[in-house]
Amino acid sequence: MENKSMKGWLYLLPAILFLGLFMVYPLIDVFVYSFEEGYDFVSQTAEGVGLFNYSYVLHDPYFMQAVKNTFILVAVTVPASTVLALLISLGLSSITRLRNLFQTVYFLPYVSNTLAVGLVFMILFDKTDSAPGLINVLLSIFGVEPVDFIDGPYWAKMLVLCLYTIWVVLPFKILVLTSALASVDETYYKAARVDGTSKARIFRKVTLPMISPTMFYLIITGFIGAFKAYSDAVALFGENLNVAEMNTIVGYVYEVLYDEAGGGYPSFASAAAIILFVIVLTITCINLMVSKKHVHY
Repeated sequence: MENKSMKGWLYLLPAILFLGLFMVYPLIDVFVYSFEEGYDFVSQTAEGVGLFNYSYVLHDPYFMQAVKNTFILVAVTVPASTVLALLISLGLSSITRLRNLFQTVYFLPYVSNTLAVGLVFMILFDKTDSAPGLINVLLSIFGVEPVDFIDGPYWAKMLVLCLYTIWVVLPFKILVLTSALASVDETYYKAARVDGTSKARIFRKVTLPMISPTMFYLIITGFIGAFKAYSDAVALFGENLNVAEMNTIVGYVYEVLYDEAGGGYPSFASAAAIILFVIVLTITCINLMVSKKHVHY
């Protein structure tokens, strides 16, 4: 029995070393950096240890703007993309002909380059002196005045960012949910139909409980992915996100870490990264507690 246990640990050793070297150690290193005040990256020295870095970050208007943008993005895109993916997956599951073709079409945005998709969205929504943009042309049909979605009001830019994020994450969720729906045992549906159960009740009492683990997985990963958003905003509004008021928490960490004017501030970036880690961990723990009542394994 002891030999089998040792063999198991030997099999796990490469994964443990990999996780320890590339995940655990960097997290500890960032945690230490976040408390070192006035850290000099060149000399590897600090003036002291304390909470100044956290105080600075939490009072930085750029960071608070990034937190606001990130939370709006999470609150809008995660539920919207999950519900929309579920509806599309239900539609795909109900057809037999050309199902594979439709699945391929819906999956194409997932394998497309993020910046390329962002460029397409920018062309669709951008308003210039010479051209109003395709979206504004469509809105003008309904009598709506042209809106500058890329350089205009905050709500318009946030709307484009949310639509873009939903578009990017939708294919993966459709693929996963379509597979989950296909794995539901038909016996449950047949028994429900024999009892004369309506389609709406079958969906609530049979389909949703059976695919609830998959839904929970998509929600958890959706929250984590939305909190880590950065390339989406860059693809639409360029690298100077602070000026556009469209920065995210990850974008803030990146810009502070590689600040060209001051040579970078790893202590401030580390403090912001730890704050993001605590936020994501808290949201994940809340989801885990909620899942105990609503997820059926």
